[in-house]
Amino acid sequence: MRSAARKGRAAPAARDSLLVLLFLCLLQKTCEPKTANAFKPNILLIMADDLGIGDLGCYGNNTLRTPNVDQLAEEGVRLTQHLAAAPLCTPSRAAFLTGRHSFRSGMEASNGYRALQWNAGSGGLPENETTFARILQQHGYATGLIGKWHQGVNCASRGDHCHHPLNHGFDYFYGMPFTLTNDCDPGRPPEVDAALRARLWGYTQFLALGILTLAAGKTCGFISVSGRAVTGLACVVFLFFISWYSSFGFVRRWNCILMRNHDVTEQPMILEKTASLLLKEAVSYIERHKHGPFLLFLSLLHVHIPLVTTSAFLGKSQHGLYGDNVEEMDWLIGKILNAIEDNGLKNSTFTYFTSDHGGHLEARDGHSQLGGWNGIYKGGKGMGGWEGGIRVPGIFHWPGVLPAGRVIGEPTSLMDVFPTVVQLAGGEVPQDRVIDGHSLMPLLQGAEARLAHEFLFHYCGQHLHAARWHQRDSGSVWKVHFTTPQFHPEGAGACYGRGVCPCSGEGVTHHRPPLLFDLSRDPSEARPLTPDSEPLYHAVIARVGAAVSEHRHTLSPVPQQFSTSNILWKPWLQPCCGHFPFCSCHEDGDGTPRMPGL
Repeated sequence: MRSAARKGRAAPAARDSLLVLLFLCLLQKTCEPKTANAFKPNILLIMADDLGIGDLGCYGNNTLRTPNVDQLAEEGVRLTQHLAAAPLCTPSRAAFLTGRHSFRSGMEASNGYRALQWNAGSGGLPENETTFARILQQHGYATGLIGKWHQGVNCASRGDHCHHPLNHGFDYFYGMPFTLTNDCDPGRPPEVDAALRARLWGYTQFLALGILTLAAGKTCGFISVSGRAVTGLACVVFLFFISWYSSFGFVRRWNCILMRNHDVTEQPMILEKTASLLLKEAVSYIERHKHGPFLLFLSLLHVHIPLVTTSAFLGKSQHGLYGDNVEEMDWLIGKILNAIEDNGLKNSTFTYFTSDHGGHLEARDGHSQLGGWNGIYKGGKGMGGWEGGIRVPGIFHWPGVLPAGRVIGEPTSLMDVFPTVVQLAGGEVPQDRVIDGHSLMPLLQGAEARLAHEFLFHYCGQHLHAARWHQRDSGSVWKVHFTTPQFHPEGAGACYGRGVCPCSGEGVTHHRPPLLFDLSRDPSEARPLTPDSEPLYHAVIARVGAAVSEHRHTLSPVPQQFSTSNILWKPWLQPCCGHFPFCSCHEDGDGTPRMPGL
């Protein structure tokens, strides 16, 4: 009896134990994904400015010394068909930050201006756009931007900072809200609206000469005109001069400034100090946030003209001032990577290096080349279709997670970085808008051999210049050009005598039928295919045409951030330390802004 009773009691106990064990197993399985995703790497994104893909040793250059970037590639994954979403700074960076083509946020040319021109313009990255920084911030990341922004500052009043990095998910910003231009260097010729500025100065001189002639004629008795009329006309000419010189005459003071968070710390910038200041800030940021996780977007001012280079690197390269600047950039990157390693973060940091677009071929000083080298690729900065303007370095590094020395030739985009870092942070890409990028992690780790990009579309301003089709079954990468710039002089590889090549108008050629290249056989785009030389010519053109039609259905109208009203300099929007218009300050060593004379 007792034995039977024990058996009776044992059965429910065994069932209860089994249920508890099953519950624990289920609980463990439920927790497994959370445990697996609990680790969030630090994320270091390094973007050079105007660097040519052919300027780096790991991409074939054997005349410039870039050991730190080369080692990053040797220890990580290198992409050979990595593409900017736009061939100029502002739109390319907008696409990078949001994972979507810049025209979807209105950050593309609508009337000739293809990038923001002033800190005191009202255009910029709209507040309703979601950057990867905002998503990472929501997932517990410290988010910092050090260096160049070039996505706008204010909208309606000085200090509203609607376009500012701190309004787009970054909790720390130190750097340049605009971009380097020749105007930042008093010894260089003007760059911002240089042609318009020259015309306005010519008009002023012509009108002033007219007033002087009128006054002389009156004095000599040749012309019967009242002195009041001459004085009135002179006042009109003076007001005309003041109206444009108040902005163009002070470009360096208005645009070439440094900010820490919401405060202007240096106005105008002392260029010789800037590289060391940015390096100091980046190292300090890493040390402050070494317990992580952190996102640091290091947006370099190298290698944009005017190529400000410290004396330690001047004259040290084989390629003049540009080469010196590239080698200084590599040294600076090496210091940042050392800071990562010195703080014990090398194995826990996902590092990425790229450029915002191709090298600037038209940047010259007499016979000296001041722009980059785009290797075997045709064209350069400002050209939306040719490979030289959009093919950029793409290097990913994460020891123990990404295979060392892996080289990937798949077409990828700067827009893919957005979903990649969002995935690493445990977030999700927005579902309420078109996201053009795809996560690179499966490709980088070797889990997938192909990325989701079957087609990529290459714009110049708001104009579609070319489209790329990665034909999966054959492995071919077809490139169709609908519009190309007309090089000047004819037969040259760039638009010399102009800042950059145009996107539309008389300076471009519309191809009917389109030009076709097979990049897998002809990466230099030297030999356009014809129906006679390529049996698939008509089939490829038709398939790409259908993809373009589908792509156009994803477009919708948005406010244009580069409209004339948004581009114009507005004094009430000008960032300023001190009293406007006498804006001037520079920071002491302790980080305190100091006004001149104090």
